[in-house]
Amino acid sequence: MIARVKSAACLGIHAYPIAIEVDVTSGLPQLNVVGLPDQSVKEAKERVRSAIKNSGYRFPPEKITVNLAPADIKKEGPAFDLPIALGILAASGVIPTEKLDSYIFLGELALDGSLRPFKGAIVIASSLNKGHAFVFPEENAREAALERKAVIYAAKTLKEVIQFLDGEKPLTPFPARQWEEAPVNQDHVNFSEVQGQAFAKRAIEIAVAGGHNILLIGPPGGGKTMLARRIPTILPPLSFEEALEITKLYSVAGITVGPSVVRQRPFRAPHYSISSVALVGGGSWPKPGEISLAHGGVLFLDEFPEFRRDALESLRSPLEEGEIMISRAKMQATYPAQLLLVAAMNPCPCGFLYDSRKACRCSLGQIQKYQAKISGPILDRIDLHIEVPALTYSALTGEESGESSEKIRLRILNCRQRESVRYADRPYKINARMRAKDTRQYAKPDSEGRKLLEMAMKELRLSARAYFKILKIARTIADLAEEETVLSEHIAEAIQYRTLDRQWWS
Repeated sequence: MIARVKSAACLGIHAYPIAIEVDVTSGLPQLNVVGLPDQSVKEAKERVRSAIKNSGYRFPPEKITVNLAPADIKKEGPAFDLPIALGILAASGVIPTEKLDSYIFLGELALDGSLRPFKGAIVIASSLNKGHAFVFPEENAREAALERKAVIYAAKTLKEVIQFLDGEKPLTPFPARQWEEAPVNQDHVNFSEVQGQAFAKRAIEIAVAGGHNILLIGPPGGGKTMLARRIPTILPPLSFEEALEITKLYSVAGITVGPSVVRQRPFRAPHYSISSVALVGGGSWPKPGEISLAHGGVLFLDEFPEFRRDALESLRSPLEEGEIMISRAKMQATYPAQLLLVAAMNPCPCGFLYDSRKACRCSLGQIQKYQAKISGPILDRIDLHIEVPALTYSALTGEESGESSEKIRLRILNCRQRESVRYADRPYKINARMRAKDTRQYAKPDSEGRKLLEMAMKELRLSARAYFKILKIARTIADLAEEETVLSEHIAEAIQYRTLDRQWWS
C-alpha cells in the first residue's frame, strides 16, 4: 500500500513543498529512503523505527520504500522524521490516509516518540499557509504562530499526532502570537555617557537617520567602540513586517527565536577572525551569514583592517544591492542584507598617526600596508568617514553630560517619518537606498550647493558613487533640519564626511 504525506523544506527565506511517498510491500524487512537525502535524513529510519515502537505501535516487518519528491533537490535535516513515520503508519493501515491531505507535517523524532524542534518553521508557515494547516512540535508552533494567517497545531509526541488523525484526541490550534514593539532599553548604555566627540555623534545621527554606512577612524581609547555600542539606543522601532523577516532569517540559521530577535533590531559584532563564508553565508546547504543576520539592524566591524581581505571584499555587492546571493553547485539561495554598516579602525598599526598626544612608531611602509587592507572600492561604498580624535583631560572630566539617546532618537524618528512619506510608492524607505533617478529629483541642491559640489568633485577627485552619496547624505541632513530643499550648507556638511579617505589614502 502507498501513502502520501505532505511536508516542506526551506530554500533561503522561502519554502517549497515536499511530497513524502511511502510504499509498504512484502519482502525482506528493510527501510530505504531515496530522493537525495543527506546523512541526517538517512538516519531517520533508526529514529522512526524506535519512535513508532516506543509510542505503542507495531513497526511493519516488511519492505518499506520512502521517496522524497521532487527527487532532484537535496533534502537536509531531521524534520522529515514525523512525516516519514506517519507515512509508514498510514501505508500499514494504522491511520486513515485521507486525513493526511489537509496538513503539512514536520518535526524531529526522539527515540521515545517525543517531538523535537527543527529549523525554519516560520519560513514554512509564511510561504505555504494557503489551503493547508501545519502540525509542528510545540516549540516550533510558538515561533510559527507569528504568521497570523497560518493554522498551527502543536504536538508533543508522535502518539498525540496519531490520535489527532484518528479522531481520538483533538489538537487545539495554537493561538496567533501577538507582536508588540519592544521598549528601548537605555538603562545599560546611553549617548549621554559619551563625553565630547560632538562631531562623531552628529555623524552617527545622520548615518542612522538616512541608513548610511559609517567608518570611525581614530587612535585607541578615543571612544569608537563606545559610540558604536550605543547606536541600538537610537535605532527606529521595528515594524511587524521587518520583525517577521528578521525572525525568518534567525529561524533558518537555527538561532533561538526570542523577544530580543523579533522585537528589537539586531546588532551583530563578529570578531575580525571571522571567515568570508561566516560573514556572507554559505555552506553546502547555503545558510545566512552575519551580513544577513544583521538585516534591518547594525553590523559592527571593529578593527576593520584586521578582517580578512576576502571577507571585506565580499561586502561590496551586499552594501550596494541590499541582498546577497549564495550560489553552490546544486542550489542558490538569496538572503536580504539591508543593514547599517558601522566600522571602526585605527589610522595605522600603532594607532597614533596624526595624534598630537603621542608620536607614531610606524614606518611609512607599515602605514601604507595597513591602510591598503581597506580597498578603494570598499571605502567608496562607506558613506561617512569620521575622525574620532583622542579626548583631552578637560573633555573627559567635564561635568556637562552629552545629549541623551532619547533626544537623538526623537529627531531620527521625525526624519524617518519624512523619508517614509517621500518614498511611499517606492520599494525603499530611507535616503541611502535612493536610486540615481530619485537622487536627482529629491536631493537636487540649490545653485550655491551645485557650485560647491562641482568644486569638491574637482579638488577631491571624488568618484561618481561618492557624488551620489554626498547628495544622499545632504538629503538626510536637510530632513533632520526639516528642510524640503537641499541647501549649500547641507552640501558643505556632507562633503566634510567624505574627506578622510582622500586625506589618508591619497
